[in-house]
Amino acid sequence: MVEDSSARKPVQDRRPAPVLVLIGLGKLVKAAALIAVGIGALELLNREAMDALTRWVHALRADPDDRFIHSILERLSVVTPAQLERFSIGTFAYAALFLAEGIGLLMRKHWAEYLTVVTTSALLPLEVYELTRHFTLVRVAILVLNIAIVAYLVVRVRSRLERSRYAH
Repeated sequence: MVEDSSARKPVQDRRPAPVLVLIGLGKLVKAAALIAVGIGALELLNREAMDALTRWVHALRADPDDRFIHSILERLSVVTPAQLERFSIGTFAYAALFLAEGIGLLMRKHWAEYLTVVTTSALLPLEVYELTRHFTLVRVAILVLNIAIVAYLVVRVRSRLERSRYAH
């Protein structure tokens, strides 16, 4: 008896997915930003940190006496090279995760949808906690956006699973 090989193939979604593309591009933008931050942290390891920071402040034409800038400079003045190294490693690891999610979503890989649901959902409690510590509208917007991303991807995955169940 000849078995129908199409019954074993996963159902491929051929519908346009502009939201999926937007999510993927957003992940790639986050990855690029984290890579830039990681490189900046490594640059601070290669030079005297405060001299480099002071040059950046002047290059950006920021007021070094500004309360926000002064707070950043003060906090970074006590950072050790080992802390900078750990920070840059963590930043690159997180960027790699965003790259995997972004590229996978743009390529419409199902594993990327699952990965994005799991990683984004796992960070929601931390976002809620941070929101309770320091409430800002930006944090609320990020939380709402991440909840919307998870909800969209869960609905997408569930509908694909239901279609594949009824296709057989």
